Amino acid sequence: YFSGLGCGTLAVLEQNEAGIVLLRSFDWNDGLFDVTWSENNEHVLVTSSGDGSLQIWDTAKTKGPLQVYKEHTQEAYSVDWSQTRGEQLVVSGSWDRTAKLWDPAVGKSLCTFKGHEGVIYSTIWSPHIPGCFASASGDQTLRVWDVKAPRVKLVIPAHQAEILSCDWCKYDENLLVTGAVDCSLKGWDLRNIRQPVFVLLGHTYAIRRVKFSPFHATLLASCSYDFTVRFWDFAKPNPLLETVEHHTEFTCGLDLSLHNCGQV
Repeated sequence: YFSGLGCGTLAVLEQNEAGIVLLRSFDWNDGLFDVTWSENNEHVLVTSSGDGSLQIWDTAKTKGPLQVYKEHTQEAYSVDWSQTRGEQLVVSGSWDRTAKLWDPAVGKSLCTFKGHEGVIYSTIWSPHIPGCFASASGDQTLRVWDVKAPRVKLVIPAHQAEILSCDWCKYDENLLVTGAVDCSLKGWDLRNIRQPVFVLLGHTYAIRRVKFSPFHATLLASCSYDFTVRFWDFAKPNPLLETVEHHTEFTCGLDLSLHNCGQV
């Protein structure tokens, strides 16, 4: 519980010939746990915070935030902006065990999703199916939701440990991956959830974030409290491609560039 002290900073960085430079920074009065860019405005992003609120920022403005949504009663640990065309929706997940649906043009949440029996660590939109998102929780389940029905669509008892991260495959609408405190990554086919499609072992502490590649259907990256970032190809007999040990502390987040195939 790090939200009791200090404040959070959102740093917006730009890469140019000089390297990576700080374009703008914004301060918030509590820790910021997650951030996601708007899918329809390159200047707009949303963060989630230890005080249970979401903040919408505009990098073209020096002051901020544009809007604050405060409905979660505990830490808002994850936030994601929908990627499918024709909808502008944000989903947030909280330690209050609920996920909430937001339209940035509306000042309050559109819907609250209840069912998890533990804190929610990750909420991720499907890149394929409009109005569909997945959530990963400390209750050891991965759940799939449809925004048109507040009840859960699918419950997968994915690990016998807290699940800290999940992601959708960009090439297969039925494939998700989970990363958990048991140090394993597991792939799940929504059409048959009795057995994982793959299990990837190698991390020595809890896996904090996992992401599928936007360029390769079977490639993914993970990071962990073991200080490492690992790259995997689950289609290969020896799936661990590389272990990167350049961090000297917990590795808490990562993402793969949509523009540059080799950039993480």
